[in-house]
Amino acid sequence: MRPEEELRFLILATQREGSRALGAQLATIDLTPSQAEVVRCLADHGPLSLKALGELLVCESGSPSRLVDALVKRAIVVRREDAADRRQVTLELTGNGRTLDGAVRQIEDQMYEVIGKQLGVAGMASALALLRPLVTGSISGKAIERRKQRG
Repeated sequence: MRPEEELRFLILATQREGSRALGAQLATIDLTPSQAEVVRCLADHGPLSLKALGELLVCESGSPSRLVDALVKRAIVVRREDAADRRQVTLELTGNGRTLDGAVRQIEDQMYEVIGKQLGVAGMASALALLRPLVTGSISGKAIERRKQRG
């Protein structure tokens, strides 16, 4: 196996294992990883238009409208129409959504603690330095950069 191929499969395996573990924990609060990312983005950066939300998401390329629709139906997210222009819609978390954000953060913090322990400070720095160039300029890489810039 070429080293590049092994790296590709290690990245894929890491993503799948992380997604399985995160998904299992989020299932306890009845959210998927993609839904949790929307909740976190709206909590951290909202209220947002659908387009602005889509520009921050890594889990979803293109329009996240179906993802948002599911959260609206569950009263986690609310759509607010602009009084002057009904085509402009702003998305924000409901009280239930803010409560779920706290639970999502606890689950993510536990996951980040495990990752931090497994890699250590030096390993984390190396992993970030290794992976950033692989996504620089991509849609997902740009979403990560926008989220970092917004705080």
